[in-house]
Parts: sequence; C-alpha cells; structure tokens
Amino acid sequence: MEKFIIQANDSWLRARNGKISRCLQYDTTAFCHSNYQGGGNWKIDGTIENLVCTFKNDRTPYPQQKLNIVVSKLLDILRWDLPAILRETGLQSMRVCVVPRAKHETHYTDNQKLFRQTIQSSVCRLSGFEDGTHDIIRHTDTRTTHSNRSGNGGKGEMPYCGITRETCNISNQVNGKHILLIDDLYTRTVGIDEDAIQALYDNGASSVIFYSIGKTILRY
Repeated sequence: MEKFIIQANDSWLRARNGKISRCLQYDTTAFCHSNYQGGGNWKIDGTIENLVCTFKNDRTPYPQQKLNIVVSKLLDILRWDLPAILRETGLQSMRVCVVPRAKHETHYTDNQKLFRQTIQSSVCRLSGFEDGTHDIIRHTDTRTTHSNRSGNGGKGEMPYCGITRETCNISNQVNGKHILLIDDLYTRTVGIDEDAIQALYDNGASSVIFYSIGKTILRY
C-alpha cells in the first residue's frame, strides 16, 4: 500500500460559469493499494487492472464465477488495507463512504454495484469502521469518464467543480465524522475524487482520508 497526498493546488476544474476553479480546498492524505498500469493488463486475470475493470463490468457482462473471484480478492485487500489506514491515521473510528459511479443508481445492474457491495461487506466485518457506503448516491447522470474517449461516456457532463453536490444525495450522517472515502481508481487529472472529498467537507465531515484500489500512473 502506498501513501500519497492529493494536492489541493492540483484540483483545477471548470466551474458551471465556465471559469477554472479549484474544487478541493484542503490537501488530503490518501492511500492506494497498487499502481494501475495502462496497456492490456486489464485482460490478465489476477492483476489490479483486471480487478478494477471486472468490477466496472460495463464492456461485456462477466460470468458469476469470475465476479466471485474478484469479490474474494477485494475482500482480502480490504481486510489488510483498511485496518492499516486506521492505525496510520491514529483515529478510533472512521465512516466509510464510496465514490458513486457516474450514472443514476437505476442505470446499473446488481452485478455492476458489486464494488460498493463488497466494501460494505468488508466494513461490516471490521472493527473501527462505520458503514456509510450509501451516504453518497448519484441521482443525475454524469459522463462516464473512462469511456468518454471512445464515445461511450453517455449523457451528462464531464467533471466540474461542484458536480458531486449537484448530482448526488449526500447523507447528513457524514456530519461530524471522520470519513474514509473509497474509489476503485484514482487518476489525478480527472478531478471527480477531489470534488467528492470537498463535497464531504461541505456537508460537515470532520476529516476525509481517501483510499483507492488502484492509482493511475500518468505518462507525459
């Protein structure tokens, strides 16, 4: 597991008025389980790339046997990483939230919601964590960023400052809580995770730690 800092000064996105704004006001401590490589690694069973893409499950539906395998692998990852994060932060407890997928809840099948369901299952087995996996729920479609280049991003807007607040319902249960916000993949240039972190602060979170399964290695 790698620890890094999400820099507020790197979180520039367009605002609804067309201006460029910083969507995150605070530097945020973050962790990732593994780097996410590009190329064809998503096709190779057992890789982090394959795990992330299988959970997205939006190319061709995967058979239940394969889904069961990645669920088991993610449970193993969370069983080690989440307690390690709790120890590293020195907190007594954290409420676990999940960055929602890009579309309205009804857009996805149950098998396309397995990532959140697996996190919920893991949180319920671990001490020191509260289940907040349904605290951020998408009510309005946004564009699917990882599919947008191929023209399959669907309807909705690309990330902009405030997109989480405007397209999601956020539970008041985050108020006053130390939050562990989880996403499957962090890519520094996208901005959706930074915007979600700020939305939690705007809704009263005491602190936010970010964790992703993979972190994209950017090549310039």
